[in-house]
Amino acid sequence: MSEPGFWDDPEKTRPVIQESKVKKNRVSSFDKVNTRVNDALLMAEMAAEEDDEDTLEEVHRELPAIEKEVKLFELSTLLTGEYDTGNALLSIHAGAGGTEAQDWAEMLLRMYLRWTEIKGYKTDILDIGEGEEAGIKSAVVSVEGPNSFGFLRAEKGIHRLVRISPFDSNSRRHTSFASVDVIPEIEDDVDVDINPDDLKIDTYRSGGAGGQHVNKTDSAVRITHLPTGLVVQCQNERSQFKNKAGAMKILRARLFELYRKQQEEKVTELHGELKDIAWGSQIRSYVFHPYNMVKDLRTREETGNVQAVMDGDIDDFIWAYLQMEARDKSKTQ
Repeated sequence: MSEPGFWDDPEKTRPVIQESKVKKNRVSSFDKVNTRVNDALLMAEMAAEEDDEDTLEEVHRELPAIEKEVKLFELSTLLTGEYDTGNALLSIHAGAGGTEAQDWAEMLLRMYLRWTEIKGYKTDILDIGEGEEAGIKSAVVSVEGPNSFGFLRAEKGIHRLVRISPFDSNSRRHTSFASVDVIPEIEDDVDVDINPDDLKIDTYRSGGAGGQHVNKTDSAVRITHLPTGLVVQCQNERSQFKNKAGAMKILRARLFELYRKQQEEKVTELHGELKDIAWGSQIRSYVFHPYNMVKDLRTREETGNVQAVMDGDIDDFIWAYLQMEARDKSKTQ
């Protein structure tokens, strides 16, 4: 029998296949954008020759969408990380402050769900912890779609809200914090060694104050990985089997991340360290009072259209971060 070759080793072929898939998707995206640009140019030339003002106006109306599509393609070429083109696991945790912070965490969850809807991404809320009076204590969302991890990792950090509290009878201004964490969702063909004997699996009934997300059946699953102490849970499905599968998906991703940290002996680019969810550590401020502004403290990108941002219009912030990151990398090369 001959010695196994390169193509017989899945550990060697996986990166090649992944890179080939990424390049194929980028070529396809370029062809799509290029076709749309050329079609618009052709329509404009024909309309100009025939003095067709209606068609020229139609092309003019299309320009912002075309410009955005070109910019999106340009930025997708900046996603050079190993997992940037894949899916993501998004986690949100309320900071100190009780109901105020929990309400803010739920507002962020809504913002990201609206963003994924605009992008056409598929989402699955794997776990959610309801607040005592309002909002959520935490949530974990699986986001499936091209470049979802690459884009969403720009959102990782502490998010700060300043507003007149709807929960304060004296209408005083409050500052709230919530943390956002993003890690790549690990494909099933990536080897993550999980010994069943190392797992402590508990089932329980979902808690919280109620609401649309909470599962009322006795099928929530909590998994503790005994060697590392990692604890994950999933409670959003009525099926215990589905909740267990969701919890294992989170555990695989977090173990993979932990192993990478240990192997590389440095803070990984995929996760890093979140700072305290408090003053002085935020990446972005959302001010509802005494003025309206959302400002990213890393890139200085800002807008006064707070409502649009809370409705999921966060691409400008993501793009500004990716461009800043690309500039920083080019300086060190």
